[in-house]
Amino acid sequence: MTADASGPLNHGALARAVRNGQATVGTFLGTASAVTAEVCAAAGFDWLLLDLEHGAGGEEQVRDVVPVAGAYGVPTVVRVETDARIRMGRVLDNGAAGIMLPRMDDARQVGDAMTHLRFPPRGDRGVATYNRACRFGLDPGALDRADEEILVVVQIESAAAVAAADEIAAIDGVDVLFIGPRDLSHDLGVPGDTSAPAFVEALQAVLSAAQRHGKACGLLVNDGAAAAQRLDQGWTFVAIGSDSTLLAAASRSALHLAGRRDRD
Repeated sequence: MTADASGPLNHGALARAVRNGQATVGTFLGTASAVTAEVCAAAGFDWLLLDLEHGAGGEEQVRDVVPVAGAYGVPTVVRVETDARIRMGRVLDNGAAGIMLPRMDDARQVGDAMTHLRFPPRGDRGVATYNRACRFGLDPGALDRADEEILVVVQIESAAAVAAADEIAAIDGVDVLFIGPRDLSHDLGVPGDTSAPAFVEALQAVLSAAQRHGKACGLLVNDGAAAAQRLDQGWTFVAIGSDSTLLAAASRSALHLAGRRDRD
């Protein structure tokens, strides 16, 4: 996967890689720090996912994270806090390579959200060219390419969404079905128990639905070993923790090696 080295924009390279079946590995960004985003990009992740649902920052972080990560050729996907039209439009205008939609429970809800990601006449995304996505007016043709260049990641976080996974995967423009393990396990009545039969069956159902429709399937895992296991199982859009959890785990490990006891 390669982006245009002359600027921070991904120009659809991530979307094309995912649609072509290429396995990618990223991490979540929750600290609202452009410097931390740069560290993660420099480390070599395929993509970064700026989390506006649970992260410490807001939309202003998109402005700073996209060019910092883009300087290393790493695209930024943004998990929006709501599927409201204006929220997604602002993120995309700031150069995000894709959108993650949380808490999508059925195909109708996903279809409605998709409308906000596309320019008229296909949708109702607001049109402007004086933004980063259009290189501040220097590339108005970006408007014509946008619908094909945006990666769309739909989160499957409830039993209802699992039941609707086949219909969601069939929607034109949906690229990835992404399991939110914690939310899904809670909704299934097995909080945090990823080995529970109900949870394992739900994961397989979503993976199978995605594969039937030629879509990518992903989930969040704790570490690299778990990522390797999931990739071997056919998951192709895998997130390894977040900037904060990776930092915390590395710090705790270093302290253990130094013989220091845990502090609760």
